[in-house]
Amino acid sequence: MPASGDRAMLPILFRDEHLVAIDKPAGLLVHRTALDAHERRFALQMLRDQLGCHVYAIHRLDRGTSGVLLFALSSEVARVMSRMFEQRRVDKRYLAVVRGHPPLQGEIDHPLRRCFGDDEADGEAATPTAQQAITRYRQLATIELPYAVDPYPRSRYALLELTPLSGRRHQLRRHLKHIAHPIIGDTTYGKSAHNRLFRSRLGCQRMLLACTELRFAHPVSGLPLTVVAPLAGEFLRLVERLQWAATLPPEWLPAGVATADG
Repeated sequence: MPASGDRAMLPILFRDEHLVAIDKPAGLLVHRTALDAHERRFALQMLRDQLGCHVYAIHRLDRGTSGVLLFALSSEVARVMSRMFEQRRVDKRYLAVVRGHPPLQGEIDHPLRRCFGDDEADGEAATPTAQQAITRYRQLATIELPYAVDPYPRSRYALLELTPLSGRRHQLRRHLKHIAHPIIGDTTYGKSAHNRLFRSRLGCQRMLLACTELRFAHPVSGLPLTVVAPLAGEFLRLVERLQWAATLPPEWLPAGVATADG
């Protein structure tokens, strides 16, 4: 993130008098939590200080997930947008790198019990009843690397586009684990041997999950709005190193990165 003096500035993807969207870096919590009392940086507080006004969190991204994070500039708009998320009127797109080669496309329909998040106490299910949870995925690229992991002499990975059709906590991470293709860098639901390989061989320290795009009707004007967070940092460098950039829509990449069109 660029900085001004000692104050880090969050990249703003969209702003009007009602909404502001930022590109949340991996490793940044959305707001303060008692579990991370040592942390001094939170997206909510940083954005409030950056804009000089109060902001309202509408949805969440896990600490390790980067990408589009949307805030409202009034409590009224926050309530409207929160209902839109609850009513599945916000189309969300994610990118993830996973272990193995899943089918070209599929739908994971696997109910999930409510679990604790980054801003709550750690633990397993907080409710006894599982709730409906559906995730669609599409394979964009695959690779086989000449590195031995566990009993296998080579290791296989895939780049997926993920579309959650529900909004359960840690849904994407838990669903990918459920189909035996966990997300790389996920220390809770992933595979430690593959995480270590990406850290040691590919120099990638983060969880490889990013919210690349949100689409919805503006809560005040009703006009269609698309907010995109192009890949950056370690995720972008990995995609380029594995020659996967050409499989992505140009708007999901920063200017100057070669795509299928050029």
